[in-house]
Amino acid sequence: MAMRKLKMGMIGGGKNAFIGAIHRIAANMDGLIELHCGAFSSNPETSKASGRDLFLTDSKCYGSYQEMLVTESKLPLGERMDFVSIVTPNFAHFAPAMMALEHGFHVMIDKPMTLSLDEAKQIQQRVKETGLILCLSHTYSGYPMVKQARKMVADNQFGKIRKVMVEYPQGWLSTLTEKDGNKQAAWRTDPEKSGISGCMGDIGTHAAQLAEYISGLQITKLCADINIVVEGRKLDDDGNVLLKFDNGANGILVASQIASGEENSLKIKVYGEKGGLEWHQMEPNTLLVKWPDAPAQIYRAGNGYLSSSAQFNSRTPSGHPEGYLEAFANLYKNFALTLSAKLEGKEPTEEMLDFPTVEDGVRGMAFIENVIASGKSDQKWFDFKI
Repeated sequence: MAMRKLKMGMIGGGKNAFIGAIHRIAANMDGLIELHCGAFSSNPETSKASGRDLFLTDSKCYGSYQEMLVTESKLPLGERMDFVSIVTPNFAHFAPAMMALEHGFHVMIDKPMTLSLDEAKQIQQRVKETGLILCLSHTYSGYPMVKQARKMVADNQFGKIRKVMVEYPQGWLSTLTEKDGNKQAAWRTDPEKSGISGCMGDIGTHAAQLAEYISGLQITKLCADINIVVEGRKLDDDGNVLLKFDNGANGILVASQIASGEENSLKIKVYGEKGGLEWHQMEPNTLLVKWPDAPAQIYRAGNGYLSSSAQFNSRTPSGHPEGYLEAFANLYKNFALTLSAKLEGKEPTEEMLDFPTVEDGVRGMAFIENVIASGKSDQKWFDFKI
């Protein structure tokens, strides 16, 4: 256990922001982190008002992230924030992340990590130079049964992996809702704020990261069909991608935000020589394991027969459902335990180190740029270039 709570600063996530509240709940869940300060909006008054609503003292409600990073960096260790959580839209990731690293602060940051692959590489280089820790919020890798699936694949229970099928259908952008005052839709479909991709950047990256995380493989080639289905939209809202992995396996990735009636129906199937597995995000406490010569097995979260990594990331006994918030909290918990170990001069365990890092961020941006390039080209297969 950590010797003290870690102090978190937050950039973004102020009044009426969706993901900021999710981050604060997740950070608070295991009692390892406290909200210490924040620059919650690009508007100084909104930022300070947001901080007061969160019961921060006026001196810890900053008018800008620049002011916060400079001021906090001058305080002694133990009095200043230990890390910063960046929960802004994509276009506002790079500058605060680089400044935080330059001022000696560890970073938790939303995905995709940056607006471009070049920016992601710059952050990667700065993390390498400083030795600081960066955690990327690929929430779905935090689920206990995803940990179980990864461990079973790593233990070669299914033999050599042959095929990975991952899909993430949503329906919330089935109409041109960005023109009707939906702020979440507005920035996600704006190239200046979201980057070169909409759907693939927003949820395709989640699907790609999950495929690589569970399979233990890396994408080496892809062939993408990228679509703008809703007339008047500026960025992709649908896509289908054929994949090749570094062990010769093939895969299919489907991401769509115009699948009318769908919510967040992320699901993945992984097949090896000896058997396969299936996991659904909307039924996250169940992992289905399939064998060619025996009945299918149902693994359930919270049971003693699960791997140590699955148990390490569970909080309740079996039959007490854990979901999205708990998965998100697992990222914060493992990041916090790793950071606390570092501050205390100790070696973090393998289970503590199990969270998405800057390398995942670089691969996510490479996925976006390669997918969009493939979608615009008549060339069949594209090498996965970083």
